[in-house]
Parts: sequence; C-alpha cells; structure tokens
Amino acid sequence: MDIRNIAIIAHVDHGKTSLVNALLKQGGIFRDNQEVQDRVMDSNALERERGITILSKNCSAYYKNTKINIVDTPGHADFGGEVERVLKMVDGVLLVVDAFEGPMPQTRFVLEHALALNLKVVIVINKIDRPDARLDVVGDEVLELMLDLNATDEQLNSPIIYASARAGTATTDYHVPGTDMSPLFEAIINHIDPPKMDVDAPFSMLISSTEQNDYLGKLAVGKVESGTVKLNQTLYIKNYFDENKHYTGKAVNIFNFNGLKRDPIEVGTAGDIICIAGIPDITIGDTVNETADMPAIEFVKISEPSVEMTFMVNDSPFAGKEGKFVTSRHLKERLYKEAVKDLSLQVSDGDTADQFKVRGRGEMHLSILIENMRRDGYEFQVSRPRVLYKYIDGVKCEPIDKVVIDVPEDAVGTVMQSMGIKKGELLSMTPMGSRMRLQFKVPSRGLFGYKSQLLTDTKGEGVMSSVFDAYEPYKGEIEGRNFGSLISYETGEAITYGLFNAQGRGRLLVRPGDKVYMGQVVGVNPKGDDIVVNVCKKKQLTNTRSSSSDEALRLTPIQDMTLEEALEFIADDELVEVTPKSIRIRKAILDHQLRAKARKPVVE
Repeated sequence: MDIRNIAIIAHVDHGKTSLVNALLKQGGIFRDNQEVQDRVMDSNALERERGITILSKNCSAYYKNTKINIVDTPGHADFGGEVERVLKMVDGVLLVVDAFEGPMPQTRFVLEHALALNLKVVIVINKIDRPDARLDVVGDEVLELMLDLNATDEQLNSPIIYASARAGTATTDYHVPGTDMSPLFEAIINHIDPPKMDVDAPFSMLISSTEQNDYLGKLAVGKVESGTVKLNQTLYIKNYFDENKHYTGKAVNIFNFNGLKRDPIEVGTAGDIICIAGIPDITIGDTVNETADMPAIEFVKISEPSVEMTFMVNDSPFAGKEGKFVTSRHLKERLYKEAVKDLSLQVSDGDTADQFKVRGRGEMHLSILIENMRRDGYEFQVSRPRVLYKYIDGVKCEPIDKVVIDVPEDAVGTVMQSMGIKKGELLSMTPMGSRMRLQFKVPSRGLFGYKSQLLTDTKGEGVMSSVFDAYEPYKGEIEGRNFGSLISYETGEAITYGLFNAQGRGRLLVRPGDKVYMGQVVGVNPKGDDIVVNVCKKKQLTNTRSSSSDEALRLTPIQDMTLEEALEFIADDELVEVTPKSIRIRKAILDHQLRAKARKPVVE
C-alpha cells in the first residue's frame, strides 16, 4: 500500500480540525450511519471547551489504496513548538487558509517552517461558503506570502483547493461547486511525494511526540526513517543534542494508526508513522536505532520561550484546604515532567526552595499548563507574566509581536490610540468589507492585559491575533494598568452589609458568604489606587436596626474571573492563587502595614 504523510497547518480557527473530520469521513473511517461529533480530533477537555487545538494528534485515512497519515497541529501561536517538531514526521503539508481572513500571523509562522524543511504544500482555501468570502483575492495573498518567505519555484506552483470542511466538499475551481473531498485527496496523492522507504537498511526512527498510556506507559511516536522494527527487538537510543545520552530499550508493543485507533502490529516498516511502547525514559527528539554505532538523527531546534512566570507553593491563609498536591516536591516533579514532554517549556529553580521559574511561548501557553495542573489537583500561586529580555551586541532587546486586529471602522481611532500607548508601530491598514484590518509591531509586554481592553475599545467586536516576530531594542516604559485593587481588610466571611459599602468604590469580585482573607483582592477600583475595604463588616444592631434589613441591600451582580482574566488583571505586586476549586487574586505581601512599608522609598 502506498503511504503519504501530511500535516495540517494553519492559523487558529481557520478550520484544520474540521477538515480532518471531513477527510476521515470520506476516508472510510466511520460507518455510513455513524454519528460523528464535530472536532473529533480534539479529545482533550480543554480543547473542546475552548474550541482550539492544543496538542498535535495522529490519525489516518484511506483513498484509492493509499494510506494517508495525518497530523493535526495547533493553530495558536503559543503552541507553535508542537508544529515545529511534528513537521519532521511528514513529507508535505495542507496549508489551510480562511476564505475571508486570508493569511494571518500564525499562517506565516507555520508556513515558514514548512518551506524551510522543503516540504511540498497543498493550499486549501477553506470556508468558501462564507457569505463574505474573498475567493478571488485570498489565493493571491497566499502566493505573495510564499514569495515573501523565499519559496522555491516548485513550492510556488502548489495546487490550490477550495473547500468547505463543514460541508465536506472540495473543488479545484470555486465557480464549480464540489460534491465531496475527492479533489483534495487527489491533490495529496499527486502532489505530495511518498516517503523514502529503504526497507533493507538498519532500523532508525526519530521520536517527534510522546504520549502517556495508563496501561502501556510511555508511547513514542515517529516516522520510521529506514528499515523495520519487530516486537521485542532490542533498540539503541541516542539524542542529537546530548552526546552523553545512550541506552538500550525494547519494543514491547508496536502500533500503527488506523483512522482514530491504534492497531497493534508485529512489524513497523520504513515510511510509516508508528508508536512504540516499552521504553519508559524516551523523550521527544531521541533517535531509536537498530545498532549502537548508528548516529542520532538531527532534530529541529525549537524556538526559545519569550515569557516567564514564577510558580510557587501556596502560602495564603487558605493553603492546603482545596488541593491534593500542595508541597514544593509535588510542584517541582510536575513542572520538570512537563518540560520533558513540552520542548517549548523551560523550568528552573527559583530564588527559594518553594519557587520555580517557568518559561513558555506566551500567556496562553502557560495558562493552559496552569489550568491542566489545577484540574489534576494541584494548588499553587503564580506571578504576573513577564517578558524575557536579551542583550544583543550590548543593547537591551525585547520580544516584539506582529499583531493583526480586525475592528469596526468606527473603532479604528480608539485602537490606534491604545496601540500607540503600548509602543505599537502601525504596519498596514486594510479595508475588509465593513471592517478594517490593522497590523502592528508591538512589544510583547504591551499586549499583557490588552485583550480585555480591546473588547472595551471595540464594544466587543474586535478580534486580535499575534505571533512572536523578533527581538528589537527596548522601546521604553509602557504605561501600566489604569485601575487599582480593592483589598480585604481582614480574614473572615464576606457580608452583604460590608460588600454594599465596598461596591461604591468599584466592581466586586466576591459574593456574600465567600471566605476571604486579609490582603486578598476583592474588587477593582477604576480610579487607579489600591484601597483597603472591610467586606466582612457587619451592621451594628440596635432595637430599631436588625440584620434582616440586609436583605433590602442591592448588590451589583458579579461575574467570576477566569484564569486568563486574573493573569491579565494582576499587578507586579500581586499573585494569582490557583486551586482545583478557586481562582483568587491576592497581594504578594498580605499584611497592610508591611505592604505600606515596602512601598516607601528607601532614603540613603
């Protein structure tokens, strides 16, 4: 059977996962009468909740006696490390582009990596059934992007397929409606080369991803570069970047991908993407060889992180009440284990034994890690995200993002003003129907907390995406947040009477009956200063004033703050307390007097 190995790459929300659904349906993976859920590849709970792909996944479809191994990749820039490493497994890519939005920041990022590896490209312009689709323009925009990225003549001659993944149709001419996905399958088979298969050479395989299975232990996934591997065969493991790493293991189980399933096989053959179980210490980037003298296969150098947060043991008055894993040992083990699995993540010990510095590709990257940990029972605290500076030729440099913002025309002035305050540089302004597309270069630190402000600036209609661009000389100070915090005066239970008095100072974050502690942030002060309020204050009772009269007091309804909103909200002197049940914001120094003393300037 012929084999094609492809990855599906795109900007977030351009329809990669829906396209995989359509290919699997026509590829004979589902029964005719089988009900198939949308986004069948997004198996992770967070992926389904947020509607984004976080982890790359493998599956396969079949067309005309050809097995097509498919890798579905994340579209969000913060998970670009997933894309970088899996591209080593494939021989070509499907570049999916929204028929209205056209190429976006992440489109450029993933395409640049695919072109650098000299992979064949099939361009898929998706969502052609959108009423605002720009079918006559988007194809040209993609070719312009490829020219800008120095694509070869062969890559510039890539076929263009027009598709509606949701409808399960594709066509080579958007004037002629498609009936199924056959044109896309044909483009894959005819344009993307089959893998080079030297079956007679010694076995060699580069590990591009790993998974943990409750029964089989660690599963190592990769493309067999040469030879064959058999059950219970002794294997030799090396790493391209670590010459001291070399040990032996055994292929206890071997699987290939059949649709969404893994089928056990006795022999894995060159060209196919397979799973090997039985090597507990194997990591992404390792090479598995048949003999000890074979060299390690070169692995891609993953882009460096640009954002750092400090993770620390929870030391609030409520510490240990809601979490299962609360000690520094628990925290350290989990973080270092994550760094082995996610090569875009870097973990190091912090300034104290209870602190750890965690570096990632962006706020989203780190917030997903935090959310997964709290769902697994971990309890800890995190600092405000901060960017990582570099000194290049003695000059202090900072990470710069390319940002694309789609806004209504009447909001252009407000957004440009906000971007100016954030030291943003306008690159282009393009009409998109009744909206305007603005492109900026902005310091990454200027985008912290801007998502919420954008919704205010555009009355909820603005859409923003960004991707890391480069390090450039430091742009100077950026104005911080223009609001302050309402801070709880004491530890106790929030009372209606106390909350009613406090809400005159700003928006509340706690409800009557909530447990609070001294130094916890219980509200937002729009005027900019921090104010201590007593939300636990009870009404002084007399013969004529009873506690039941509290029922007449009206409190403004509150909305619980999400983890991302909390990370956007906090100032440098604040922390987010994360538990399986709660997200709380607190001052790093809880005691009011000590906090005031710390703010006073030191007189020499």
